[in-house]
Amino acid sequence: MTAGLPCGVDEAGRGPLCGPVVAAAVILDPARPIVGLADSKKLSERRRDQLALEIRAHALAWAIAEASVEEIDRLNILHATMLAMRRAVEALGVVPGEVLVDGNRVPAGLASPARAIVRGDALEPAISAASILAKTHRDALLVALDARYPAYGFALHKGYPTAAHLAALALHGATPEHRRSFGPVALVVAQGSLFGASS
Repeated sequence: MTAGLPCGVDEAGRGPLCGPVVAAAVILDPARPIVGLADSKKLSERRRDQLALEIRAHALAWAIAEASVEEIDRLNILHATMLAMRRAVEALGVVPGEVLVDGNRVPAGLASPARAIVRGDALEPAISAASILAKTHRDALLVALDARYPAYGFALHKGYPTAAHLAALALHGATPEHRRSFGPVALVVAQGSLFGASS
């Protein structure tokens, strides 16, 4: 049923200071088009959530994968992103006819031909769908993280380096979920400022 069909791949979470980087892969069903697919960043949170439900219900195949904070710090964010993308494609359970990846490079080691498409999340519906699944999944992770670390405001800024996040990082220190290889986090770690450490 999915033989020869392309899958779209996109990521969420390259820029934040904490949490995993998330990738999704989606093979859409040509017989069940989903109206309103677009770059996840152009959609409201409510619309993203609605579309994510439709994608999960109507896509022929979809998968979400992560690369952990430890992997990001060990490999760097680019290689960790490529790892998450490859994991997502492999988790589909089928081999797509082609892998369409948002951006300007493709993960190594894929079993299918792959093509990078700049601004693909706005041009290819399957990549738009992957963008939406990756974004909604990662946002949910950060909302859950907010419950564990309420002082940081993760539910609001989703880990991005906003003024509020940087202020909380300076005040409370780095949590185990913060990426030590990212400059603002490395700075507070070097100062010995860690979450839960006595001041």
